[in-house]
Amino acid sequence: MSDKTPSTPFTEGSSSAASGSPSTPATNPIKPADQQVLQPQKQHRPVDIDDVAPQRAHNANDLLHAVAALILAVAVIVFVTYMHGITTGVEHDAKTAGQAFTWLMDLPFSILQQFLSFAIIISVLIHLLINREWFQSAVSVVALFCGYAFILGLSFVLAHLGVPSLLDALQSSEGAGPAMLPDFYAGIGAFLTVAGPKRSRSSVKWGWNTLFIAAAVFVIVSWHSVAGTIVSFALGRIIGLVLRFAMGTRTQGLWGSGIIQAVDSIGLNLTQLHRRKDDNETGALKSRLDDDLIENSRIYDAKDEQGKHYIISVLDSLPHAAGYLNQLWQGLRFTGVAIRRDRSASDAIHHHFSMLLGLQSCGLTTPSPYGVMDSEESSVLVLDVTNTPSPVDLDNLSEDAMVDYMDYLAKANSRGYTHRRITPDTLAQIHGEHVIVGWQNGDYASGSTNIAMDKVQLLVLLAALSDPRLAIKAALKVWDRQTLISLAPFIQKVAIPSATRNLPGWNKQLLGEVRDGLNALDPHDEVVAAEPVTLARFNVKSFVSITLLIIAVAVIFTQLRPNEVIAAVRHANLGWALVCLLLSMLAWVGSAITLGSFMDHGKRHPFDLFCSQASSGFTAVSMPAGVGPAFVNLQFLRKNGYKNTAATAIMSVTWAVQGLTTIVLLLIMGLFTGRNMLSGMVPTNTLVVVIGAIVLVLCLCMAITPIRRMIVDKYLPILRSYAHQLVEVLAQPQKLAAGIVGALILNIATGLGFWAALMAFGTYFNPLETIFVFLLANTLGSAAPTPGGLGAVEAALTFAFTSVGVPAAVALSATLLYRVGFYWLRIPIGALAMKRLDHRNLL
Repeated sequence: MSDKTPSTPFTEGSSSAASGSPSTPATNPIKPADQQVLQPQKQHRPVDIDDVAPQRAHNANDLLHAVAALILAVAVIVFVTYMHGITTGVEHDAKTAGQAFTWLMDLPFSILQQFLSFAIIISVLIHLLINREWFQSAVSVVALFCGYAFILGLSFVLAHLGVPSLLDALQSSEGAGPAMLPDFYAGIGAFLTVAGPKRSRSSVKWGWNTLFIAAAVFVIVSWHSVAGTIVSFALGRIIGLVLRFAMGTRTQGLWGSGIIQAVDSIGLNLTQLHRRKDDNETGALKSRLDDDLIENSRIYDAKDEQGKHYIISVLDSLPHAAGYLNQLWQGLRFTGVAIRRDRSASDAIHHHFSMLLGLQSCGLTTPSPYGVMDSEESSVLVLDVTNTPSPVDLDNLSEDAMVDYMDYLAKANSRGYTHRRITPDTLAQIHGEHVIVGWQNGDYASGSTNIAMDKVQLLVLLAALSDPRLAIKAALKVWDRQTLISLAPFIQKVAIPSATRNLPGWNKQLLGEVRDGLNALDPHDEVVAAEPVTLARFNVKSFVSITLLIIAVAVIFTQLRPNEVIAAVRHANLGWALVCLLLSMLAWVGSAITLGSFMDHGKRHPFDLFCSQASSGFTAVSMPAGVGPAFVNLQFLRKNGYKNTAATAIMSVTWAVQGLTTIVLLLIMGLFTGRNMLSGMVPTNTLVVVIGAIVLVLCLCMAITPIRRMIVDKYLPILRSYAHQLVEVLAQPQKLAAGIVGALILNIATGLGFWAALMAFGTYFNPLETIFVFLLANTLGSAAPTPGGLGAVEAALTFAFTSVGVPAAVALSATLLYRVGFYWLRIPIGALAMKRLDHRNLL
């Protein structure tokens, strides 16, 4: 349709704009909305307008808010079921604070509620009908009835469940009728939600205010319960939001002559404005090359009085909501990766405009921005048609084209600009020059992680379009070898956009092939790949962390005997109890010295080393003794830049030095103390049996040809590399001596910790004998496959010290006090230390 009048006239009001000449983009700051007012369109200038009348749009925010209301309702029901005392106390406080409203108790409740319902419904319906919103009025009334019906159904369901605490918390004393829950808030809330939004209709705004005030008063005078009111409100919102999403919300943006008047403010006197059809839009978030892939925008072809052509892109607030939700989802998926969050269409368009200008200042070819302007519900970007991108043949992409795209990205990254969503649609050309478009979700002042992800996204995309070896070969011409090697930890599925994963050339092996190709460039670590960087928030690591936390909570609440522990601590000497705790901290210092002695001097940071050993206190609650510290040490070394083989070698040497030091201490102290407990506590021939079993399994594996080949081809090179690293570490006497000193501090501090626990209960025992008996009993008890040797260590220590003359009651009390300092208190301290290391990307 072509006409001289817009299908929906633009309402004159405040706007903001920025512009420049057609050949040079505007660099002046964008004026705020209250500094520039649009002038009416000049009547003598004929304008050819071909536009489509605005349609109702489904607002994704409605579904998001409905889910939030559902979570609130469920949370309240669960809370009042299991924490009835708290909700009762809240209601009592509310009633006590509202003594001034007790006179309302004399009023007939049903008449007051019906009056408020009548006033709200009539005022809103009159407003809607005056504006000829027939469909919205009808759906609002349907929402009202649905609210009443659904609250009645929910009441019957909850009554059928018959949970006494739940029924007491939700029951209303007045005005619920046949329903247990008050239907007033559900019905009126659903009605107002559909009749909204309140920002554009004053009657709806005052309706909500009246409803909130009425709810507060009704709760204070005990007509309605707090929990019942909240659940009723939540149900009304859910019904209203779902119906509003289903019927759609009318778009209140710039259309037709409104766009003509808007661009007048940035110096464009248009004579023609034609709406583009939506035939070539791609993806769930619809976008096209013509306006640099702005998501869910409307595109117009425009011509001014001088015959110059422009592309006008209009982004409305409602369609932008889907893009904003996608940004929120990306921010939730990723950890340690900066993600933009453009709350409004204006934020998105202004940022896009500045991105294009910034890239042009870097000497890169981009679509040419002319200017931007805003209205209340729309934001407009005007582009010069001379630099419109065009698609390229992705099926026949040459190596030179790949080099061009990588060089383009390298220039942008070198100035801190990152794209953050490189997909097949973003590879385009302008006047035959290969360019990357679609910078709406990009940003400047980017960190190294975002830059690495840009390179990975482009490299994997080109590999999917051609061949991994060809893509890496092209990358070597632009990026240096070390840069490519550093990208290997970022080659992860979560970093690759779904549009790339949907290409015909994508398969499950592609990422592995690209990663192997990058690792092959490293001459120092040809066998073991670098550890992946944590990018996804929901991954195996987060699952393990949550699992460890659940196990820790379960262990604490099921195994910790608070009455016994409190009694032991209460009867202990406070001074010696603090000494026991300080020796626990000193033991961490000793293990940190051992680990740090085998690390390079430039990577030794004392407090980080201490925190790494403290973190093992948290892992001990969910892992067997010895496993947690080894795991933490290995992760800490990897995060400090050590390759897998080197990290494993240092971790193994640390463990070996600590273990051998313990054995030597036991032998020496056994000789000096004259005690022969070792033979009595260790079963006969245990060592021989273990060695024999290992040799038997090894011989059987080597006798089977397929297993032997796998061991020789796959695992033997790793063992050789590991053995080489191990020999290099052990061949440094100074580091070995420092490691032994740290191990001695660890063992002696741990043994003296139990000695201090005995002293706390007034029992003196020879320190050397205490250390010897403790190390022997603790080593045997820690061999149990329970978290931190829980249960076994307590039994072994109590039995060992009872057998050498310590009274049983004192031995048990000292054991409990020792475990408080060396186990239970280490859990929260270790959790804080682990949090700090994780924040610094060291764990």
